Amino acid sequence: MKIDMVFDYEMGNDLASNIQALLSECFQEDFPKNRIYFKQLPHFRFVAFNEKNQLVGQVGIDYRVMNLNGDPIRVLGLIDLCVSQNIRSQGIGSMLLLEIEQFCCNRNIDFLLLFADNKTLYLKNGYRSVTNKCKWLKIDHESQSTRGIGYEEIEGLMIKEVGKYDWREGDLDFLGYLY
Repeated sequence: MKIDMVFDYEMGNDLASNIQALLSECFQEDFPKNRIYFKQLPHFRFVAFNEKNQLVGQVGIDYRVMNLNGDPIRVLGLIDLCVSQNIRSQGIGSMLLLEIEQFCCNRNIDFLLLFADNKTLYLKNGYRSVTNKCKWLKIDHESQSTRGIGYEEIEGLMIKEVGKYDWREGDLDFLGYLY
């Protein structure tokens, strides 16, 4: 297994096509068919390849400042982590999460943050569910246009502390779109 870091602006057409196929396979009708992102391009991705150099997993990464109860925090957001359906439960998702955690070492990152429908993988890897009232920029993923500002608790919010701060319940302003 090999995991690479790739920036979307440097990505070749072959890899982009393979990522799009993997995202479509994993997220089926929910994922747009003509692109490799849902609402916004990630800053970079970790991509996993098997011994035959075939793409078997990926996760998008977004780095930004958010506001937690009036305090700025530095967050690495995990976007659309997925593993090819025919090789799930072989540790590839955990390997991608470990790669992200190792990437955070000695970097100015306070928290890893994601949304999950199925929390099993993340709980197994030290993430925890949190309940915060979130504020975010609503983006219509089909028309790729701004719809307004959302403000509510969102099911599936999970974090992992990787810096020196403890997470606190309360208000979380994404200062941008949801992952």
